[in-house]
Amino acid sequence: MSSVQEYLDKHMLSRKIEDAVNAAVRAKTPDPVLFISNHMKKSVPSVITKVKARQILDSRGVPTVEVDLFTNKGMFRASVPTGVPSGLYEAIELRDGDKGTYLGNGVSRAVRNINEKISEAIVGMDPILQNQIDQAMIDLDKTEKKGELGGNAMLAVSIAACKAGAAEKEVPLYKHIADLSGRGSHVLPVPAFTLISGGKHAGNSLALRDIMILPIGARRFEEALQMGSETYHHLKAVIIEKYGAHETNVGEDGGFAPDISSFREGLDLIMEAISRTGYNDKLKIAIDVAATDFCVGTKYDLDYKSPNRSGQNFKSGEEMVEMYKELCRDYPIVSIEDPFDMEDWEQVKLFSGLGICQVVGDGLLMSNSKRIERAIQEHACNALLLKVNQIGTVTEAIEVVKMAKDAQWAVVISQRSGETDDSFIADLSVGLATGQIKAGAPCRGERLAKYNQLIRIEEELGDQASYVGDDWRQS
Repeated sequence: MSSVQEYLDKHMLSRKIEDAVNAAVRAKTPDPVLFISNHMKKSVPSVITKVKARQILDSRGVPTVEVDLFTNKGMFRASVPTGVPSGLYEAIELRDGDKGTYLGNGVSRAVRNINEKISEAIVGMDPILQNQIDQAMIDLDKTEKKGELGGNAMLAVSIAACKAGAAEKEVPLYKHIADLSGRGSHVLPVPAFTLISGGKHAGNSLALRDIMILPIGARRFEEALQMGSETYHHLKAVIIEKYGAHETNVGEDGGFAPDISSFREGLDLIMEAISRTGYNDKLKIAIDVAATDFCVGTKYDLDYKSPNRSGQNFKSGEEMVEMYKELCRDYPIVSIEDPFDMEDWEQVKLFSGLGICQVVGDGLLMSNSKRIERAIQEHACNALLLKVNQIGTVTEAIEVVKMAKDAQWAVVISQRSGETDDSFIADLSVGLATGQIKAGAPCRGERLAKYNQLIRIEEELGDQASYVGDDWRQS
C-alpha cells in the first residue's frame, strides 16, 4: 500500500483525482468513470509520445511520406505532397535513388530519418509549441535546403505536430494555425479551379500549364464550389461537341487535356462553358504559364510540345508581354502565374509594373525567403504561390506568408501535381487568411479533399464564416 501512496504523492495524483471526482459529482454525470477519465486527460499536459513514419503513394503513384504522431490525446496523421522538384532553391525531397525500386523514387531514407532521428529529437515535446518542434528538426538537419533529413520527412512531422497541437488546445486546425501566425480573422479563400491542363501536367500540345477559373462573384465558398463543378461539367460537354469524347481525358490536376495548342483555343473553350452556366460576371480566369518549361535562351517556344513544330512560334520576352496584354484585354484574365522564365527578372518586373493583372511567382520564388525578399525589393511580382513542401516546415511557411503580406502581396496556397488525401492546406488557407487556394480541378479525390474540407470549415464557422469573394487579393 505504501508504494501506491508514494506513487500518488510523487505525481501529485491524489489532488487531481479528488478534483476529477468533485467535477463528476457537480456534473451529475451518468458515466462517472468516463467523465473522470476525460477530466484526468485534460489535467495532464500532452507531450509527443511516439512518431512512426511509412512510405505511401501519392496521386501519381509515386512514393511519398506519411507520419503518425502520437500524444495522450490520440494519433495524428499527415502525408506530404510531391511535385516535380527543380532542386535549385527549394527544400530537398529526399529520395532513395535506387532505380530497381520505384524507379528510384522510393522514400525509405526519409522514412528512416523520421523513425530513427527526428523521433528521438521531438518525443517528449509539447505539440502546441510548433516553433520549437520545427526548430528542433532544423537544428538536427543543419543544411540550408534540408538535404540531410529531407524536406519531405520534416514537413510530414511538422504537419502532424500541428494537428496534434490543435487537438491539445481543443480547437479546429485552422484556429490553431491562426493563433500560431498571430492572425485573428478566418476567411474562406477563393478557389482557383483547374479546368484545362497543359504543359508538363498533360499529354497534349498546349504549352501553358493550367487555365483556371476564380468564382469571385460567389457569396459563400459552398456556392463557389458549385460554380466550379457546374462550369467543369459544361466544359466537358463543350469539348465532346467540338472534339469528341476521346478528348476528355484529364491531366494530373484533373483539368481536361484536349489536344489543343494555342492559348486562345483553350480560353475560348472555357468562355463557352462559362456562358452556358450563366455565371458570366461572377467568374474570372487565371492562367499558370510555367514559362520556364519552354524558355530556350531568351526566347519562348510556344510549340515545344507539338510533334510537327515548325520552329516559327518562338517569342521574345517583349512579344510575350504584348501577347499577355492582348489576352487580358480579350478575356476576363485577372491572374497570370510565372509568365516568364524563373531567372527572367527583367521581363517579370516590366510586366508587373504595367498593373494589368495579378502576377504570381511560383518558379520565380519557389517559396524561398531569399527569392521572395529580392522580388519584394525589385517589385518583380505581386503574389506568392506557397507550396509548403518547398519550405519544409509549418513555421517557415507562416513566416513567408507574413513577409508577403507585409509587402502588400496576395498569397495563393497551392497543391502539388502529386497529392495525397491530406486536407491540411485547406485549414492553412483559412488560418492564414490567404484569400486564394489552388487545389486543382473540382474532381479527383485528392483535389476534392481540400475543397470539401473548406465546405466543412465554412459550416463550422456558421455566421462567422466570411468568403473573400471580390476581395480575393486581400493581403
